[in-house]
Amino acid sequence: QVQLVESGGGLVQAGDSLRLSCAASGHTFSNYIMGWFRQAPGKEREFVAHITWSGGNTYYLDSVKGRFTISRDYAKGMVYLQMNILKPEDTAVYYCAARERFEEYKYWGLGTQVTVSS
Repeated sequence: QVQLVESGGGLVQAGDSLRLSCAASGHTFSNYIMGWFRQAPGKEREFVAHITWSGGNTYYLDSVKGRFTISRDYAKGMVYLQMNILKPEDTAVYYCAARERFEEYKYWGLGTQVTVSS
């Protein structure tokens, strides 16, 4: 059974940093793309970043480029989202997700809350 479990959220001030973690288990993810999404109150869920599990290629939402970094530890089955220079508009529930190439995201975690105060 596939499980994605996020951790690392919290309440921080603007300008602070947080690192989110996603523990992936129950499947061989070598051909998968791992993504981070977020959903703010009253807004639709939006893509934040993704990384290919095997090659480590990354892609980011424009508004987080230069501030957020996605990475993965292949051996540990972990995906990370390092978030620097956080802004109040980054406040959201952050979700880890997984998909195969050319497919929709199929597996989702339950999310972790990130709150950035001004």
